[in-house]
Amino acid sequence: MAFRFRYTLLASVLFLLPVAVVAHADALRPFKDDLFAYPATLSSANNGAYTVIDYRELRDINARDQVPERRVHVQYVDTSVRKVQQDLLLKTDAGDVRHVAVGKTEGAGIIVLYLHGQGGSRKQGVDDFTFGGNFNRIKNLMAGNGGLYLSPDFTDFGDTGAAQIAALIDHYAEQSPGAKIFVACGSMGGALCWKLAARKDTGGRIDGLLLLGSLWDESFFASPAYKRRVPVFFGQGSKDPVFPVEKQETFFRSILAKSKSYPTRFVRFETGTHGTPIRMTDWRGTLNWMLSKAP
Repeated sequence: MAFRFRYTLLASVLFLLPVAVVAHADALRPFKDDLFAYPATLSSANNGAYTVIDYRELRDINARDQVPERRVHVQYVDTSVRKVQQDLLLKTDAGDVRHVAVGKTEGAGIIVLYLHGQGGSRKQGVDDFTFGGNFNRIKNLMAGNGGLYLSPDFTDFGDTGAAQIAALIDHYAEQSPGAKIFVACGSMGGALCWKLAARKDTGGRIDGLLLLGSLWDESFFASPAYKRRVPVFFGQGSKDPVFPVEKQETFFRSILAKSKSYPTRFVRFETGTHGTPIRMTDWRGTLNWMLSKAP
């Protein structure tokens, strides 16, 4: 179905930050890389595709946050990025899609979407101070590299929600036809990641999937995204009570079993729980790898 768009501005931007357009696979310039670097690697396998990271709550939450799980210490964030943050409404045949956009809404070199899990909203993905400041980092990475970051609302985790996100991607892809597009899905949002991969339109357009404390879907192997060898990243806590790490690891290994050269990576945060990958995933390292492998 072709979607018709009417674009409504809910909150305007007062200033613009200077940016550099992404031109090469490794072009994402650093943002606080020293603070967001992974802790020690405990082990690795599959030629580095599978990695176990030393995660510790006392260090990675209590010492990192001024108020644990609510407000990270100020050195982890740069809130000046709010100058290029807009709260928008996109009207489509699939329904209204309220979303927050950070960076270049036209002519972006890279587009990253974050799809929240059960009980979340578009506000989760742009909260500067929760999840250890990691959302502030992706916002700054996109704004500082000529990119666009999107955090949308959607109706559900089924076909309607997928149609809404597909319409959102279609709209911004038209505004930035040269952009690589990556979709990150937290928790239950992963259901949308797999649905987008399976659709003919988005499966043929997206350039990478990031599953953060999320679920698996065997239908991926029949999807347009899989056939295009779209890179897939998995981040999972070893003590995730919602989606057991063993099942996600099994799915990761099944991808490599079908093709040892398939571009996929798995980062296991040892002792981490459900929200750990959202807090700890290295956005820049992961996206630079995906840019180098994108179809």
